[in-house]
Amino acid sequence: MSFISNRVSEIPPYLFAEINKKKAAMMKSGIDIIDLGIGDPDLPTPKHIVDKLVEEIQDPYQLKYPSFIGCAEFRNAVADFYLRQYGVKLDPETEVLALIGSKEGIAHLIPTLIDPGDYVLIPDPSYPVYRMATLLANGQYFNMPLTVENNFEPDFTAIPTNILVQSRLMLLNYPGNPTAATVDIPFFEKAIAFAQKHHIPIAHDSAYNMVTFDGYKAPSILQAEGAKEIAVEFGSLSKTYNMTGFRIGYVVGNKEMIKALSILKSNTDTGQFTPIQKAAAFALNSDQSCVARHNQIYKERMLAMVEGLKSIGVDVEPPKGSFFIWALVPKGYTSTEFVTSVLEQTGVILTPGNAFGPSGEGYFRVSLSVPSERLHEAIARIKQNIKKTVS
Repeated sequence: MSFISNRVSEIPPYLFAEINKKKAAMMKSGIDIIDLGIGDPDLPTPKHIVDKLVEEIQDPYQLKYPSFIGCAEFRNAVADFYLRQYGVKLDPETEVLALIGSKEGIAHLIPTLIDPGDYVLIPDPSYPVYRMATLLANGQYFNMPLTVENNFEPDFTAIPTNILVQSRLMLLNYPGNPTAATVDIPFFEKAIAFAQKHHIPIAHDSAYNMVTFDGYKAPSILQAEGAKEIAVEFGSLSKTYNMTGFRIGYVVGNKEMIKALSILKSNTDTGQFTPIQKAAAFALNSDQSCVARHNQIYKERMLAMVEGLKSIGVDVEPPKGSFFIWALVPKGYTSTEFVTSVLEQTGVILTPGNAFGPSGEGYFRVSLSVPSERLHEAIARIKQNIKKTVS
């Protein structure tokens, strides 16, 4: 007899939880593991942000239940950030909602907008939470293939009409995880026009919006005309300020969608710890030079890894955003076979592309979230142990 619901029993284990289990087992056996699999920044949270958190914790009033929608200071800081960064005006009372990390917000938005049996249009490959949250909401998903030939953008014209009429949400993600793909405002304008034509709201996952290189500035979907009529955008402080453990993010845009999400959230959680929100507001409003410094570090790592991959015959172009590299596996391997071979021969963890969806088969993802010396060690190990098998 099982006590587990059908919906949960049909969900596979979370990919990165499984990777961590395997990593722990190998480390226990004495293997020196270099983890290039998960996107958890190794760079420290800037000191001024940590100091602000410590300061706020000293105030007993801040230790009470937080606001369901987020404290005013944080919501105003998000609105100010959007005005500075994108020229987009937001009403912090109705168009900004604090989240316990953007992952939580995305997972809660899906059951907010769909009923059992409805479809969600999901990029393929993409962050696994999009699919799993849809299944947990008893929904269905349609994979929108992202191909190199189409610049890793979905082909909206390829979505069947019978799927469109059953779709209640489209998810987008740029700079992309895992593809590291980037877009400009005209793509978002095309997406908004398509969504309006078919009455399908859009949620854009913008977690890597500030991790960019070589003068590229990632746009917001809200810069597209009419976007606030049909779209929301999720943001996170995790990658921009290395605040992954803080679990603080936000959603901005369409008032109706945000109001509905706030209803679901207020009945399932009590909001993020207020001192964390205050520290996040301080991060958004204070000196931003730390962002540029971190991006320079990621760029140096990225260029080193690109060079290292090319030296073993893996052709890859340097990305303009995110701290991931998305590369084709060498000929003769599947995604799983290649990353398994690398792990067993070198102790370096990579992520197989098919873990992000069927269109990810034939690729692997590299995370640049390890110290430089470990990254160079990983490259050296791969060169020494794998080159013969991929030449």
